[in-house]
Amino acid sequence: MRSRRGAAAFIAAALLVSAMLVSATPTSYEPPPLVANPVEHVDTLIGTGNGGKTVGEINNFPGPSVPFGMVQYSPDTVGNYAGYSHSNGRTTGFSMTHASVGCPAFGDISMLPTTSSVGDEPWNASEEIAHDRNERGVPGYYTVRLPSTGVTAELTATNRTGVGRFHYPSDRAARFFIRPGGSLGGTSAANIKIGDDNTTITGSATSGGFCGKNNVYTVYFAMKFSKPFTAFGTWDGFEVFPNGRSAYSSYQGSSGGYVEFGAGSDVEVRTALSYVDIDGAQKNLAEAASDFETIRAGASRQWNDALSRIRIAGYTEDDIVTFYSALYHSLLNPNTFNDVDGRYIGFDGDIHTVPPGHTQYANYSDWDTYRGVAALQAMVFPREASDMAQSLVNDAEQSGSFPRWALANTATAEMTGDSVVPLIANFYAFGAKDFDTERALHFMLEAATKGGVGRNGYVERPAVRTYLKRGYLPLPSSSCHGSFPAASISLEWSVDDFAISQFASALGDSDSARDFLDRAQYWQNLFNPTTHSIQPRNSLGFFPEGPAVKPPGKDCFSQVGFDEGNAEQYVWYVPQNIAGLVTALGGRSAASERLDKFTSQLNVGPVDPYMWAGNEPNFSVPWLYNYLGQPWKTQELVDRIRGTLFSPTPDGEPGNDDLGAMSAWFVWASLGLYPFVPGTSVLTMNTPLFDKVEIALPEGKFIRISAPGASGHHRMQYINGLHIDGRPTNKTYLPESVLAGGGELAFSLSSKPNTSWGTAADSVPPSFGAGSLAVTMNVSPSVVAMDAGTETDVTVNVQRMLDGPGDYEISGKSFMEGISVESVSGKFGDDGSGVSTATVKVAGGVHDGYYPVELTTKAGQGERTFMLLVAVGEGGVVGG
Repeated sequence: MRSRRGAAAFIAAALLVSAMLVSATPTSYEPPPLVANPVEHVDTLIGTGNGGKTVGEINNFPGPSVPFGMVQYSPDTVGNYAGYSHSNGRTTGFSMTHASVGCPAFGDISMLPTTSSVGDEPWNASEEIAHDRNERGVPGYYTVRLPSTGVTAELTATNRTGVGRFHYPSDRAARFFIRPGGSLGGTSAANIKIGDDNTTITGSATSGGFCGKNNVYTVYFAMKFSKPFTAFGTWDGFEVFPNGRSAYSSYQGSSGGYVEFGAGSDVEVRTALSYVDIDGAQKNLAEAASDFETIRAGASRQWNDALSRIRIAGYTEDDIVTFYSALYHSLLNPNTFNDVDGRYIGFDGDIHTVPPGHTQYANYSDWDTYRGVAALQAMVFPREASDMAQSLVNDAEQSGSFPRWALANTATAEMTGDSVVPLIANFYAFGAKDFDTERALHFMLEAATKGGVGRNGYVERPAVRTYLKRGYLPLPSSSCHGSFPAASISLEWSVDDFAISQFASALGDSDSARDFLDRAQYWQNLFNPTTHSIQPRNSLGFFPEGPAVKPPGKDCFSQVGFDEGNAEQYVWYVPQNIAGLVTALGGRSAASERLDKFTSQLNVGPVDPYMWAGNEPNFSVPWLYNYLGQPWKTQELVDRIRGTLFSPTPDGEPGNDDLGAMSAWFVWASLGLYPFVPGTSVLTMNTPLFDKVEIALPEGKFIRISAPGASGHHRMQYINGLHIDGRPTNKTYLPESVLAGGGELAFSLSSKPNTSWGTAADSVPPSFGAGSLAVTMNVSPSVVAMDAGTETDVTVNVQRMLDGPGDYEISGKSFMEGISVESVSGKFGDDGSGVSTATVKVAGGVHDGYYPVELTTKAGQGERTFMLLVAVGEGGVVGG
């Protein structure tokens, strides 16, 4: 039995432990130190595996590059469309270009060190690759064994060159295959020339066809060996030519060549690229004038400087490695496109020269990267991001319009929306402002009003005139083959137009800002009050009958009308006006209940009506709870995704990385911030993953985040309070001044949810609802079959989109004498919805045919019209 003094001491100790679990600021707290050398905490093999049944390959590559470098020198494995898979045991060699995207791309200028004979088909050769503890990838360096050959490969890189060091066994001939005809997207032409000095090789590869598109690019190379080769030959894809010094092929572009060295050789090879010509590649070789170790050290320093723009402190090494590996992956693209002399090939096919001190960049998977990558890059690399924006302006000047999903010097038009617009707007909003903003706005407005006609049949916004006339893009077909995913395009264009409004406002164009803010609400034209969902409409304006979420058609990846997703996944994507969406969904309580169900599963793919965390349209979903006055649920959900779907392993990402998009999500989520509203600098928040964060801004400013107890085995999951620059705040987003001038964010954390902090009406992040509709409506059936002299009822569903009057009126107008609709009135329910019955009458003597009837719902000062079709006689019913 304890004494009273002992009992008191025990109680005091228990209270102290309890306090440490509830609050992360006990007096004895010792914060971990900030990471000094981030490169020591990067594993480039993370994300080189499989992301699950739906996702398949994550598509990261393990080989070296430098930040935003032209070259990504990395292994490829047999049959993997993106180049490399950690689970694949055979390699086709090491190629010079890679992209973590969902279609075959790059993989240009492949080379395979081998001890095998040349054989009859060297263009199809492959070797074993050992995914063991000796395979290692760190920033600027990669090494691996090819066990069947006894070769060990080491790779490093500069901006425009790759440097390989290959160690051959002493008992076998040392051979090296060079395959310019091995591009992952297919090679339509390739050539190779072996120099008379027996140390140099030059050539080119022409590839393209990205995701089935008609893009074409040519990349040139110059290769220099550290010692003369003793034998050589070429091939053209049909025949091998020993002692041949040149080969060209246009049939499947399978030409290539081989060289041989003495057994036991250690061979270094330096390979430079250019998208201009051979001369440019030869000049670019000067970047690799140093020895291998010096180049490797230089690449490591570049990465350490880049990664040190964000320094973190935490107790869990796995989290630190996952974070810095994600930050690394988010800084690989876009890529340098100009040579050392400033020349680059433009979108007009001509050679241009970038001004001294600037860089021309290429390769923007904008649909993926505008949501998080652009803001991250602009915040910590504003100079480079400014050049990225200017590069796109240059592309537009040369071609006539902004390129969507630009690859090399072509607009592929892959994916949907006009995502290059919010990409540029996010660059600007987060600090990258040194580019021709007036010309950027000019091309944005051209595309948004006239379509944006480019070269070779490319249009930036196809069918935009139809969109402007109707306020949505109609679904031309109920099949996924040959039709636009019209609903998701309309949602994306609403976001794009909002980004234009913010960009125009920042540049002082108030008229465009106002007009495009109204257009930002066109998403409401697809809100079906019958299902309370976003749904496609056909050319007659009819919503589909039945439930909102429908299974994909045969051979379709996702629901018809949506790009990589379904109606439930896309209903949450209105980042510019979440307050309006919440009203449309029936208010906070209804929206929260629906969101709880939606997020009960995290990574289901494009078919089921739950969250798909591994795909871009659902990236922002966790932060929706901040808008619903339930920020602790945002904190829970982000933590759940970070902890269960990411890990420091090859399979450690839940989706295709898509040029760093998935990685950037993890970076933002780990910082406790997320760029929620495209075109603005709004950063909404969640619990940070680390006890301390230091983000370097321009001019020596910093955002410093303190969250004691955020990391470690007994980490605190919930925000208990927040001080910004010493002042308490109840808001779940940062003031813009913090991004512009830096600031101190001090979180107090708890092991239990704080259901008071951040829940007030003025705590939520801003929504932009100007131009919103007052009401939406749907009529069912939308086509009614009647005989003359009869009447029938139709159901009218309405939904209030703004706070306002509780009553509504429905009236009808017929364009044919003898057809009428009785006016009715109703009251909105507590959730803002209403259902009424309207009676359609057809008098005797009305001739057979199809007759439009206009039904109008008025609510306060707003109204909405739906065109009903009355089929009189034996005409029957047309599809809805």
